[in-house]
Amino acid sequence: MSEPTVRIQKVRRDTLKIRLIVFGTLAALLLIGSIFSEHLTPYDPYLQDLMNTKAPPSAEHPFGTDRYGRDMLSRVIVGSRTSIFSTLLLVTIITVTGTVVGVFCGWHGKWTDTLLMRISDMFLAFPGLVFALAVAGVLGGGLHNAIIALAAISWPKYARIARSQTLAQKETAWMKAVKLSGSGTGKIILKHILPNIIGPILVTSMLDIGTMMMELAGLSFLGLGAKPPTAEWGSMMSDTRSLLATAPWVTLAPGVAIFVSVMIFNLLGDTVRDWADPKMRGR
Repeated sequence: MSEPTVRIQKVRRDTLKIRLIVFGTLAALLLIGSIFSEHLTPYDPYLQDLMNTKAPPSAEHPFGTDRYGRDMLSRVIVGSRTSIFSTLLLVTIITVTGTVVGVFCGWHGKWTDTLLMRISDMFLAFPGLVFALAVAGVLGGGLHNAIIALAAISWPKYARIARSQTLAQKETAWMKAVKLSGSGTGKIILKHILPNIIGPILVTSMLDIGTMMMELAGLSFLGLGAKPPTAEWGSMMSDTRSLLATAPWVTLAPGVAIFVSVMIFNLLGDTVRDWADPKMRGR
């Protein structure tokens, strides 16, 4: 390998490390801030002050106040807990569910594989958000039902990834040797299959955090997610969209919070994907 190529690969690895540290730190700060959000608010996010309604941004209220005089900065900070942790819960559910289904199908095959994969094809055949709207509407709305609706239509992607990875591992020579050694199915899956397929699945879940946050906020915006007065970014935008012309800061504050959070998690996901790619690291 030539010296210029080695230098380029070293610069690439160093850049990836810096990106991983920066975006990982920003994501960690978001998570820590959401955990301690109730202690970071300058005002009570649910305290109404009808004498100070729709006040523009100022030193006292940096994000202004809403139609009930509630401090928008406090509501955006408190809303981070609901928005971020609901998203992480949703991503965890679809990752675990899809991985379990995919490994089961890939390992056992036969009619169960055919049946479950045809079911996943049915879910994948519909536009995701439209299907989620239908499911959430049937369930009656609410944040929990929004999570269930999005989980119901999002697991097939992970099932497909886990199944294809399991099938690839299943046919390797070392896996055949493990089977001949007398190891049980549970031990083989937990000790040999999962550790070798978890990388692509985790990278996909990292990339999905931003998407799921947008879709949860979208359902809340349409009235099928969190309900007022709960401080949740999508619900806050929906509740104040009529004020966009007269008091735009009320709607833009949670919108900017969604934009910044999604951007951070997407950039972190892209960096993790690049870091997991041996070609990008020059290995």
